[in-house]
Amino acid sequence: MTTLTEADALDGLRDALGLLKDREQVAERLLASSAKHSFDPDKELDWDAPFEEGKWFWPPELVSLYDTPMWKRMSEEQRILLSRHEAAALASLGIWFELILMQLLVRHVYDKAATSAHVRYALTEIEDECRHSKMFARLISQGGTPWYPVSRAHQHLGRLFKTISTTPGSFTATLLGEEVLDWMQRLTFPDERVQTLIRGVTRIHVVEEARHVRYAREELRRQMLTAPKWSQEFTRITSGEFARVFSVAFVNPEVYPNVGLDRREAMAQVKASGHRREVMQTGAKKLTDFLDDIGVLRGAGRRLWRSSGLLA
Repeated sequence: MTTLTEADALDGLRDALGLLKDREQVAERLLASSAKHSFDPDKELDWDAPFEEGKWFWPPELVSLYDTPMWKRMSEEQRILLSRHEAAALASLGIWFELILMQLLVRHVYDKAATSAHVRYALTEIEDECRHSKMFARLISQGGTPWYPVSRAHQHLGRLFKTISTTPGSFTATLLGEEVLDWMQRLTFPDERVQTLIRGVTRIHVVEEARHVRYAREELRRQMLTAPKWSQEFTRITSGEFARVFSVAFVNPEVYPNVGLDRREAMAQVKASGHRREVMQTGAKKLTDFLDDIGVLRGAGRRLWRSSGLLA
């Protein structure tokens, strides 16, 4: 793979979004932001406060069954219980994804200068993700729900992806995992209908993930300009397939029997739900617009993204 030098960037290398930014300058700014706006969830959040009666654990409009026939038959208490289990399932999904991301970041910086700001920021991001995973795990325990691991098939697909992913493919998957959930969390933390602890967790995650998204976007732009043609095409295919895996994993079917619902009927109604499809496509739109601009959503890869339900 060819490497873009900082001189290339300063000499005016550009993509559809404009001039490429200097890699070290981006990292230095992100490091400065990390120094000012990083959080220790164990100290920032009140883990001893009881949950508030009648409050949601996830905004109802983002709960998978919202506005389906099954939802309309459910009591308010059962709807809130479902939001509690789905919040735990999303936290479990977040841990799975962040474990993958941390390994991909370590691979990315493995042979790069450890003294560079780019590497130092990657290590800082790994620190953030460690805290986030512990925070999500504590939230699951606090909520009194089961841990909801992804399916065994998705666990194996995650292992395969980590093995075969190229650098641009890794950053595309990183953005997929971060930006859809980030959109949901930006709706959650200011929502006073939602439990205070949930709002605090999502606020921390949103603030720190904004830096991760910036780092991944800048690096993916660089990679899609400099990677060999085969790597660019491989990124399009693998990212489309990962989008298909991720969109399925976003709803864990085990939540339904745990709140007294029929798993098969619930999954069928989620699949048929126009509201749910709109939620997922709206959550992914900022990302898919970006990927379209930089040349990821082309050919067979675009067809895979469409089949994932994340691209209209």
